[in-house]
Amino acid sequence: LYIIFKSNTGFIIFPPTTEVAVDDSNLFGTQTKTTADTIANSLREEILRGELEVSQGLRQDKIARKYGVSPIPVREALFQLAEEGLVAFFPNRGAFVSPLSATELFEIYAMRTALELLALEHAIPNLTEASLARAESLIAQMDSEKDICNWGELNWEFHATLYQPADMPRLMRTLRRLHVNVIRYMVSNVLDPDEIEYSSHNQSEHRQILAACRRRDVEIASILLRRHLDISSKVLVHFLEDKKG
Repeated sequence: LYIIFKSNTGFIIFPPTTEVAVDDSNLFGTQTKTTADTIANSLREEILRGELEVSQGLRQDKIARKYGVSPIPVREALFQLAEEGLVAFFPNRGAFVSPLSATELFEIYAMRTALELLALEHAIPNLTEASLARAESLIAQMDSEKDICNWGELNWEFHATLYQPADMPRLMRTLRRLHVNVIRYMVSNVLDPDEIEYSSHNQSEHRQILAACRRRDVEIASILLRRHLDISSKVLVHFLEDKKG
């Protein structure tokens, strides 16, 4: 038996006993455990990098031949990616790379804002010097990173480093999936990395948030984080609508 959920982008279908392993620290899911995980990790990176295009069909038999496996792990891999929002199933048509939309992007950032503010509020009192030093190191790495997917992973690790002390694993798993989807919009809509998430302005916001965290100033850190996410969402929506126009 399979559980079927209907969404705006299609149907998500997965077995009732399926559990998706999520690596909270890495967007590409490099902690491989099974054949299905290996395939999911590979397909995920292809989707994030735009190598598998939006709305492109994902034929299970073709993928199975590519990896030299039976259709079963391929189906499990696609279920994983469907739960992450990267793949959509349509009745009698199969699996496709999920479409992009301004409506979805708004929802992603609305969820990010609510959850990240909650995480930050609970994390700041528990931040250690080691965590703060790691966050600062990640900002420095972002300064020189020119690959947009790698930059997106570093961006996740920066935010995750600040939120982990909140000790909210379910919240972190949700945030990880939201960050994965944001990378798709970055890759799809940004031709020049200097125009958006790599910008000095964005990095300046990261440094301001980190400085407020060092001072244990929950109120100011929350204000800065809300503004940071609001600006990022508006820029991405602008690029998405401009590209469609």
